[in-house]
Amino acid sequence: MSETFKYKYDDLFNPTLKALKSLGGSASINEIEEQVIGILKLTEEEINDIHRESTTKLTYRLAWARNYLKRFGLLENSKRGVWALTSKGKETPSVDKSHVKKFVTKLDKEERQNKQGPASIDLENTSEELIEFSWQEELIDAVKSISPDKFERLCQRLLRELGFLNVEVTQRSNDGGIDGQGLIRLGGVLSFHVVFQAKRYQGSVGSSVVRDFRGAMIGRADKGLILTTGTFTREAKKEANRDGAPPIDLIDGNEFAEKLKELGLGVEIELVEKVNIKKEWFANF
Repeated sequence: MSETFKYKYDDLFNPTLKALKSLGGSASINEIEEQVIGILKLTEEEINDIHRESTTKLTYRLAWARNYLKRFGLLENSKRGVWALTSKGKETPSVDKSHVKKFVTKLDKEERQNKQGPASIDLENTSEELIEFSWQEELIDAVKSISPDKFERLCQRLLRELGFLNVEVTQRSNDGGIDGQGLIRLGGVLSFHVVFQAKRYQGSVGSSVVRDFRGAMIGRADKGLILTTGTFTREAKKEANRDGAPPIDLIDGNEFAEKLKELGLGVEIELVEKVNIKKEWFANF
């Protein structure tokens, strides 16, 4: 199959820098992606080209671009997922992508020589965001291996763990309909009836799915939620928040995996102790 999204990760170095500069020097991952889409004038086909079913090639390669620019000293990021230009980044209008790659390759080689375990080096030098893609893909593959009705029950369990009340899986209908319903209470005062659709899906969920679901929920609930193991197209996201229409909340495969991790559902988190030797300390004797 021919590739629609032609940009490699190093082609995205300068668009990423330009995006952050136009956004005031800092931005969320989604804000950077939206800005890069505008800078490169990407088509819907390019935007929605899938990388291993749970994320798009654009999202995945932008993550690698940010990782390289961070190691080159132009970007920094917080635990909350906000990326920002460093002082050096603010002063750098553009970069030579071959220079960046050579610098990072040399840095990797030097650090590998100074440390014992090459496997741990790769983990250290890769941003948390990229490491997460690995376990998320493995988790989503496990979720996609279960039957559709089991996936609906998994969604039911997930929503209960998130605080939803009276969560029920409804009788299976056509794919444009409602798979379940529940109640969410805010602050112990306000209650909202919520209906959800669970799509154990490979690839991208399009805008027609969102429209059909909205049509099915009108008059039956205050809020709507679609959960999928795949991704949502840009048009689907726009449709979910279209002016004048009841908003639909969307949880894609990566967010689904994150929720399972946060709640400890089907995952086990292992903390590994790492010991760094301070050779200069011994030199003082």
